[in-house]
Amino acid sequence: MNIFKPKSFFYKTLSVIALVSIGFQVALLSTFAYYMLIPLGQRAADDLSGVIIHAAERWGELKHDQRVYFSQQMLNKHDLVLTDDDSNISPSSTMLPYISLLKNSINQQLDGNINIKENIDKSGEAWFWVDIPTKNNTVRIGFSRSRIGVNPPMAFFIILITGFLLILLTSIHLTKKLSRPIDALYEASRSIGKGNWPEPIKENGPTEFVELTKQFNKMNAQVQALLTNRTVLLSGIAHDLRTPLTQITLALSMLPKDKNSDKLINSIEQDLNTINNLISEALSIGTELTKEDESPSIPAEELNVVINSITTNKTKIVVKDLSPKNCTPVLYPMAFRRIITNFLTNAIRYGNSGLITIILSCDDEKTTVQIKDNGPGVPEEFTDKVFQPFYRLEKSRNTQTGGSGLGLAIVQQLADKYGWQVSLKPRKNTGTNAILTINN
Repeated sequence: MNIFKPKSFFYKTLSVIALVSIGFQVALLSTFAYYMLIPLGQRAADDLSGVIIHAAERWGELKHDQRVYFSQQMLNKHDLVLTDDDSNISPSSTMLPYISLLKNSINQQLDGNINIKENIDKSGEAWFWVDIPTKNNTVRIGFSRSRIGVNPPMAFFIILITGFLLILLTSIHLTKKLSRPIDALYEASRSIGKGNWPEPIKENGPTEFVELTKQFNKMNAQVQALLTNRTVLLSGIAHDLRTPLTQITLALSMLPKDKNSDKLINSIEQDLNTINNLISEALSIGTELTKEDESPSIPAEELNVVINSITTNKTKIVVKDLSPKNCTPVLYPMAFRRIITNFLTNAIRYGNSGLITIILSCDDEKTTVQIKDNGPGVPEEFTDKVFQPFYRLEKSRNTQTGGSGLGLAIVQQLADKYGWQVSLKPRKNTGTNAILTINN
């Protein structure tokens, strides 16, 4: 089973846990930044802006020869460079929050509109500069990127990615552990739906899952026992019924025949044959579902085997093979033939001796067989019900006007066992289209 399907239990549980955890992490980091990092950054920016403004004011008051000593002191104590160089430097485009806070702080203190500029020195280090006006001229004060030290965006990114990976791995591990019993039940139920009987599921996990698995295993064993008993019961009944039926048939054959008794004896023999056929059809539901081995097959050849083995009552059958010559899907030949035989038998029986068209198509994805007759057709509201055992549209149960009601039930059970699809579709004008679809 693909656990990452959007509708799977694993995917939905993982999505909820991951989204809630990541949302909590983002909210936590945002709160931490808003109430701690931003105030700390603002305080640091205010301190630096105060030092820069004070240095600019002091610079304007000093004579030229005193500025060299003062610049050296500012560099040693505050890592600030002061210069009267007024060369052109591009405005800073950095996304560092600290630079934005520093710019706002300087402008608030100077009540002006001063921009912070940026350039790269020969060693690749980024420098930030601000031009502060003094009494006589303008002083340019700069500091390197390394002076700031902190890198909040990178720190937040690393924390977020690390947290996301830890949450994701933990969520996957936890969700797998929780969904493992559900997956086992899912696969087991699918296997039962196909007519197979899975091994008992291991009873582990949370208490609720253990109890659920225990009850499922119990139900599985009970259903197996029920179906086994049904087969044994049917076999026993069939054996017990066939013995007296055989004796009655033998006794009838030994009775003297005359003009008055021939009709009655023939009628009794027909009824006995009908009972024997009904018993055989009922038993075939169990025997037909014995799983066979799959093998590469040519659908057209399998169709010919069925057509040549069936009594057509002079009904004309036309086969249109639309599949390429190299199309040899892996089939279960006996099941394929049985389904086609039952479909074709119904088409002949109810097709009013009209033309029957069989359309075969095959590609890399699927093999499709359509059997189209020209009979009265099956009303759309009954196209699903006719696949139920003993269900017949003709309610009289007369075998002269219909079958036993088991043919399409066998078709449905065989299709379910091998994962095929069968359906009946009313044709546009008259008749029915019986469709078998096999995924290659």
